[in-house]
Amino acid sequence: MRSDLDRLMADRNLEALFIVGGGHVPNAPRTYLANGINVNGLVVKKRGDVAIVISHPMEIEEDRHSGLTCLSLQDFGWAELVQQAEGKRTKAEIALWGRILERLAIPPGKIGVYGVGDIHVYLEFMKLVAQAHPDNQFVGEMGTTLFDAAYATKDETEIARIRSVAQRTNAVVSAAWNFIGEHRADDEETVIKADGSPLTIGDFKRFVRRNLLDVDLEDTDMIFAQGRDGGFPHSRGQADMPLKLGQAIVFDIFPRELGGGYHHDMTRTWSIGYATDAVQEVYNSVMEAFDVGVEMTRAGQPTYRPQEAVLDYFEREGHATVRTQPGNNEGYTHSLGHGLGLNIHERPSLHHVLREDTFQRGNVVTIEPGLYYPSRGFGVRIEDTFYIDDSGQLVDLTTFHKQLVLPLNGKD
Repeated sequence: MRSDLDRLMADRNLEALFIVGGGHVPNAPRTYLANGINVNGLVVKKRGDVAIVISHPMEIEEDRHSGLTCLSLQDFGWAELVQQAEGKRTKAEIALWGRILERLAIPPGKIGVYGVGDIHVYLEFMKLVAQAHPDNQFVGEMGTTLFDAAYATKDETEIARIRSVAQRTNAVVSAAWNFIGEHRADDEETVIKADGSPLTIGDFKRFVRRNLLDVDLEDTDMIFAQGRDGGFPHSRGQADMPLKLGQAIVFDIFPRELGGGYHHDMTRTWSIGYATDAVQEVYNSVMEAFDVGVEMTRAGQPTYRPQEAVLDYFEREGHATVRTQPGNNEGYTHSLGHGLGLNIHERPSLHHVLREDTFQRGNVVTIEPGLYYPSRGFGVRIEDTFYIDDSGQLVDLTTFHKQLVLPLNGKD
């Protein structure tokens, strides 16, 4: 969590962090250092000090909502630097970095550069910065990065924000269930609107997106995949496809705070009107696997253990898995879950081959077993988001029910 940043910097021998990226673009490392606020400036943290924001004068008042010290580019003599660079912006920005290093008294050594931006720009820009300021090494990072390690556990403020996103998401999913239920079906088992035209996946997604915006959340490309499409875990569904009775629908929604912020992640499988025996049987197996995964997830446990328990269960039931048939597109084809926060996928990983992580208090994780049978025309997945509380137990943030059959109540 944030309180670990100085230790994590020391572990990597980093004297400072520079978080780069264009304004008005979701940028998880920058938002993280800015107390969860989507600032637009360059964020710099010297080891042992709090972070500061260096903003364009037009953005500085907005960036002050972060609670951090916000300095203007003009505080570093930006106009003078541009003049000295004869109007060449890149040259002026390189000189600006030098003034930041000097003013913040950042000693010679390694500086970690993180953020979100155009790769081609920063590949070249960092070469030029390194040439101009040879006393410092400007470095990136692979594997488990400083931010990966920090994100893995959330403080009380972060948990509160994720809980709020979860509550709003659950309310939108409830409204979406009711929205479909208010319709009726024709003689061909197509769900239809009042004018007799089909209710489509595109209609449904537009309804959900509007409702998310009403509660200050934004869609991040939800999944609503019907029939065979639901047999492919990340199929988004086809906008022009009419909703049909008796077909399994995988509905995976993972919105975030408007403009970029904390996420919630949940999946439900619905079958409108009725469910076939085949879908009901697989659904029951996935629900049992879900309970197995939940039971195995506790603070202090290696994070691969719940996945192994679910693999064991599905294999006993006769399903192919990612362990018995790697690369197969039928059966259980993915890991049990993942961490969640400012990014939709964070540490820890709940995968049987990734054995570095242990569940900790403050983890926010998903549990999402699924079975996928495109050859049989359907898939099933169930997912809740949890956090591990101070007692080491799981707390479920996903309160919407797990009923499979969605009844239609519309009138002719």
